[in-house]
Amino acid sequence: MSESSFFKHHVFFCLNQRTDGRASCGDCGAAGAHKYAKQRIKELGLGGPGKVRINQAGCLDRCDAGPVLVVYPEATWYTFVDNQDIDEIIDSHLVNGKIVDRLVVPSSD
Repeated sequence: MSESSFFKHHVFFCLNQRTDGRASCGDCGAAGAHKYAKQRIKELGLGGPGKVRINQAGCLDRCDAGPVLVVYPEATWYTFVDNQDIDEIIDSHLVNGKIVDRLVVPSSD
């Protein structure tokens, strides 16, 4: 963790809900996944300064690949289907520092 970082990992879930008919993360269960991730981080004792922060975000402009979340400072973009995917991101990336390749959103999306 760099000296300027307040959190080891900062995770942003896109919760955008478009009203014009285009795909949006809000249509794909993003709010439930965000709530689940916050609770799981709390249960694992991983929240707080120097640890992990789970946040909601408005549009991250990648809804076509959604639902999406992004983990900083690595700037790793993930998609997910269910809570098992969220568990894998938490256990592998946030706890053990290993990116979950199968859930990474390619930069070209």
